[in-house]
This record gives sequence, C-alpha cells and structure tokens, in this order.
Amino acid sequence: MDKIIIRDLRARGPIGITDEERMSPQDILINAELFTDTRKAAETDCIDNCVNYSTVAKNILKLVAENRRKTVEALARDIADMCLGNELVKKVLIRVEKTSAVRFTKSVGVEIERSR
Repeated sequence: MDKIIIRDLRARGPIGITDEERMSPQDILINAELFTDTRKAAETDCIDNCVNYSTVAKNILKLVAENRRKTVEALARDIADMCLGNELVKKVLIRVEKTSAVRFTKSVGVEIERSR
C-alpha cells in the first residue's frame, strides 16, 4: 500500500492534564502517514484522485488549535479519525508529541495506528 507522509508538522494548541497547562497553547509535533492507493492519482495526474496532503495538514492544524483534549492519546485518536474520514485513506499511523512536557527531553508522546 502507498502512503502520504506529513513529517514534523508543528502545531499549537491547548493540551494537558492541569488547567494551567491548558491555559495557553503548547507546541505539539505531529507526524502522519496515510495509507492509500495512489495508482489512479498517478494515472490521471488529477488532484481530485489524490489525498491532498496540504488540506490534511491544514485540517490537523485547525483540529489541534481548537482541541479541548487533556491527553495526547485522545488528540492522536481525533487526528486519526479525521484522516480516516477521507474515503481514499485506508489506514493511518499518527504520532503526537509534546515538545516541552518533560524536562531534559526533546519531546514525549504517543504513536497510534488505526484502519478502516
């Protein structure tokens, strides 16, 4: 199966267990792999037959900015569900990382895999 890759998308949104964490947006790093069949898109060279990665990235940024989740696990599931809402996407691998959650680390987070 082919895949669309969105690597190191930097988003900002409220997330965290405590009210203090959720008071101001935090940096959140998103990686997404969307599994699809690209043969028709390649044959037709038409964006209508593609998973439009620009649109997906914009939708992820919007979802993260407007989210009200406490955990990265819940946010990752929301992103996966949104991506699977596109009928061309058969499976997703989503990684969500908080870049300032734990001292002395570059990031901490979760990676999930979901499919239809």
